[in-house]
Amino acid sequence: MLKKAMALLILFLGALTALEAQQIEGKVYETIDGENVPLTGANVVWLETNRGTTTDNEGEFVLNHHPESTYLLVSFVGYRNDTVAVAADQKTIEIEMIPGEVLEEVSVADRKQGTSVDRMETMHIENIAGEELHKAACCNLSQSFETNASVDAAYSDAATGAKQIRLLGLSGRYVQMMTENFPNYYGLATAFGLEYIPGPWMDAIQVSKGTAAVVNGYDAITGQINVEYKKPESSEPLYANWLINDKGRTEVNLNGHWIINDNWSTMLLTHHGWSLRKNDVNDDNFMDHPLVDRQLFFARTDYKNHKGYTSRFGLKYFYEDRLGGQLNYDPDINPLDQTAYGVDINTKRYEGFWKNGYVIPGMKHTSIALINNMSYHEHDGVYGKRQYDATQLSYYGNLIWQSVLVNHHHTYHAGLSMKYDVYDEHLDDRPLGRTEIVPGAYLQYSMKLDNGLSAIAGVRADHHNEYGMFYTPRFHMKYKPNGITVIRASVGKGWRTANVLAENSFLLASSRLMRIDDNLLPEEAWNAGISLTQYFMVGNQEWRATAEYYRTQFENQLVVDMDTDVDEVHFSNLHGQSFSNTYQIELSAPLVKGLDLRTAYRYNDVQQNIGGVMREVPLTSRSKGFITASYKTPLGKWQFDATGQYNGGGRIPSTAANPDVYQRGESFDPYPMMHAQITKYFKSWSVYLGVENILNYRQENPIIAASEPFGEHFDAAMIWGPLEGRKFYLGFRWKLQNLHKDS
Repeated sequence: MLKKAMALLILFLGALTALEAQQIEGKVYETIDGENVPLTGANVVWLETNRGTTTDNEGEFVLNHHPESTYLLVSFVGYRNDTVAVAADQKTIEIEMIPGEVLEEVSVADRKQGTSVDRMETMHIENIAGEELHKAACCNLSQSFETNASVDAAYSDAATGAKQIRLLGLSGRYVQMMTENFPNYYGLATAFGLEYIPGPWMDAIQVSKGTAAVVNGYDAITGQINVEYKKPESSEPLYANWLINDKGRTEVNLNGHWIINDNWSTMLLTHHGWSLRKNDVNDDNFMDHPLVDRQLFFARTDYKNHKGYTSRFGLKYFYEDRLGGQLNYDPDINPLDQTAYGVDINTKRYEGFWKNGYVIPGMKHTSIALINNMSYHEHDGVYGKRQYDATQLSYYGNLIWQSVLVNHHHTYHAGLSMKYDVYDEHLDDRPLGRTEIVPGAYLQYSMKLDNGLSAIAGVRADHHNEYGMFYTPRFHMKYKPNGITVIRASVGKGWRTANVLAENSFLLASSRLMRIDDNLLPEEAWNAGISLTQYFMVGNQEWRATAEYYRTQFENQLVVDMDTDVDEVHFSNLHGQSFSNTYQIELSAPLVKGLDLRTAYRYNDVQQNIGGVMREVPLTSRSKGFITASYKTPLGKWQFDATGQYNGGGRIPSTAANPDVYQRGESFDPYPMMHAQITKYFKSWSVYLGVENILNYRQENPIIAASEPFGEHFDAAMIWGPLEGRKFYLGFRWKLQNLHKDS
């Protein structure tokens, strides 16, 4: 049914291409070092008329066709005027501006949208910019989605402090995590990887739902999250951020860059975070959050020869000590020799990357790129009297050729990739290591036509050394019947090999036996989705409304069964059905100048065959209501941000076999979350004061049998809500103004 529905959808959208356009949508940009940089505030007017507009923060504009003019006059201070012919049925246009006479500098201030969607892109990609990240504490990636309606981040258990994200109602392991467009933070990094990227290091985050492009691999089943770090040529020469909260958490971030010459630039980013206070608000003798001492260092260098070749390489180091469990746990005593329950995790991670790109001389739209990334991850963990030690050595390589077919409206990517992972895992005395070698090849075709239709079709083939061939077809399309309506659709397949212990290590914080079936197969799923985005003017402000639906259908899945036997967690292949249906509507409304409002509602229908019974996937909210507002005063001196969430109820795994005192209900109730922040801006620094979880809502008694942590009923993994109550925080940001105008 899913494939038939998508086929009918594609036929329907294809039929719409016969409709005549009434509007033209365009983008105005300049070219700097081979990259297209949007121009904000450029004037676009129909020649010899007074009908026109200006470009927005993304350099984009929308205009009705004029019956008496077929030329657009584009102008911008410091650039040559350009007159461009427009066909009567033309729907899109891109205009490159050439620098001309340099006049006296004029500053035009306008507030950039923190979250935006590029309507020119075929895929629906939500860009979360630095402005959005400043609306909350944003200590790391896991806290970057508090003002986002699509991505949820919550604690996995009540002992380790691990957080996981959810997208399209499913666990974050089905999301492909990327840093600067190469896969990263999977395997051993799954449990705590969201904390490996400090908020002040990030320049932007791109979130896409559904299957991604085949260029980056076969993994993305429910979506892709890509983090763009700050870069030497565009970041502040020197930046500092300090944050402290009333629970004893402190973080310090420093970064700076050095423009060596026109070819070379370098940057160093550092982070030190620590939480040294033992908090136990609910008096269960367990710390509400582990003690943490974390250090990160990231050095990167960029090279451009201004003749088509660019290169980026960098090294990153991560170290963390994480200590949780009971208040009287002593990490200096052998866990087998003490009565207190503790979680003691030591992590070291080393990363290195090297990216190269070359534009072929005389072939403007043809380039070749080589991406290399290597990491080594070391995890030493104590969970009560259990020991889980593991290492992971990973390499990823991708060779990409990009060129055109006939003209720039038809392009293609072709390439070869290699994924290599060596896992060495030990649960107590049980070895569970393995090696994965996956070479692959892919071909992707992209089409953008003037009638508003664009499409991306791709296929890749990868050979896994244990599971054989993975064939991955994917298709995306976009249709704009006019300049203010965008329809997008996608369908594709995704694969992944399960890292059972690494992805579920938080389940070790319980007395449950870990029963893992032999011969586990790769996870395999289809994902299809459709979205409708409508832009409309309210007064002189452009609002955006989006409605979307996505379905994920698994052909095989790793089933984590916590229902059948309360004394164990059973990992097995899927027998029967497993699917997720997600419906979401969202409205982005700049109410007045300086005041932005976004509101959304999402409903999740996530079902899985667990233990031979079709059940709702546990510990997942069925729905989410969301509203966030941000106001910045006209002179930009003050900013006020507030976010409210309504998280719907869900199912709890059965505890009926426990004694009455250790039983939990079959479901959890809906609960609210509210956050707020005030920021005061000065010339080169700002100070911000905020509060998280204003209503002080917490999951009651999150740990089952907390008084008997070594008993048969202990379980700290039945988590569905917040574990910490109200938190106040104070922060300080300072930056040295950019000394390089052309940086």
